[in-house]
Amino acid sequence: MEPITHFLTGACIGRAGLNRKTAYATLAAVLAAEAADIDVLWGLRGPVEELKRHRGITHTFIAVPVVAAVAVGAVWLLDRWLRARSDRRANALSQNAQAPPALKNPGAPGPELPQPLCWGWLYLTALIAALSHLLLDWTNNYGLRPFFPFNPRWYAGNLVFIAEPVLWALFFLAFILPWLFALIGRKTDAPRAAFRGQGWAIFALSGMVLLWGWRWWEQEEARTLVETAGITTAPVKRLALEPYPINPFRWHAILETADFYQTAEINTRTGEIVSDPRQALYKPPSTAAAEAAKGTRLGQVFLDWGTWAVVRDVGPEPIPGPVPGLNPPQLPPNHTWTTVEFTDLRFDYSYLGADRTPSRPPLSGWVYIVDGRYDAGEAMNGQQQR
Repeated sequence: MEPITHFLTGACIGRAGLNRKTAYATLAAVLAAEAADIDVLWGLRGPVEELKRHRGITHTFIAVPVVAAVAVGAVWLLDRWLRARSDRRANALSQNAQAPPALKNPGAPGPELPQPLCWGWLYLTALIAALSHLLLDWTNNYGLRPFFPFNPRWYAGNLVFIAEPVLWALFFLAFILPWLFALIGRKTDAPRAAFRGQGWAIFALSGMVLLWGWRWWEQEEARTLVETAGITTAPVKRLALEPYPINPFRWHAILETADFYQTAEINTRTGEIVSDPRQALYKPPSTAAAEAAKGTRLGQVFLDWGTWAVVRDVGPEPIPGPVPGLNPPQLPPNHTWTTVEFTDLRFDYSYLGADRTPSRPPLSGWVYIVDGRYDAGEAMNGQQQR
């Protein structure tokens, strides 16, 4: 999922009751809930390296205890700094108290008394939050490899889109309503609770799980509709159902046969299936350039990640125009070049619900191949791999 959902999930985990066990519980949960995405820094070495490393080792079960420890270590450093600052203030007040009355500062704050801190509970909180990151990433259609390096297989639940506004609404209620109630309480002189928002945090987390269950149910309904509709005349080798944001009744189906891919739009509320056999995507023929591109660094990384990858030799002038971020190769006479395009059908649909327009799907890659053998440039998402 995107960072907002990870951060807010961590905050709700902390506020659901663990913040009553130890100080800094919510902070540790927020840090641990998002820490795994530090692997995006691999993007500094280029888009291909980012694709290779993203949701890599930091998104595995063996890394969860380490991620939790790093989050707790960051909290420990903060606690040391706060305690040192409190000691300096206390020393300053002590010296001020011994000074002549004219030099005293009556408005100086006293030393802050920290909330009891239990490192065991703090680590458990961070551990739960780090596990939540893996669970959230599993629910979308990008997926992750939680058992890597022992098992390189990608797992994806395909239940919710990478950005889900319904979850944002749940978290918004969980954080804004306790603040509003506290504001009203101050105006009515009601006693102030030491810990606010526990019930609303549990409400948001429970709502998230219920949403997953609802979407899983609708996904299975969509699967049943597709399998009984006879969308293709050829036997189906495999099927994928991709989610849309907000609407749990709408699904994008991808069906693979021996010769082509077929897509369909499913509405589980009405039982409607929309599919046009004339828009079937026939599997591209294998060319020398396509095979050479598969052996490049981009090709190897993309095919390792792209569970629905399609590799096409699109010629020297790809549609709908030149490859962004990658200049065509300048070649001497008697040499030819072509563009090989890598796409993944999981993201090749209008997931925002708008009419489909000719464009490049996200997470696409391109390789220039010279003379059907040589790599002359690689790019992804408008950025060249150098």
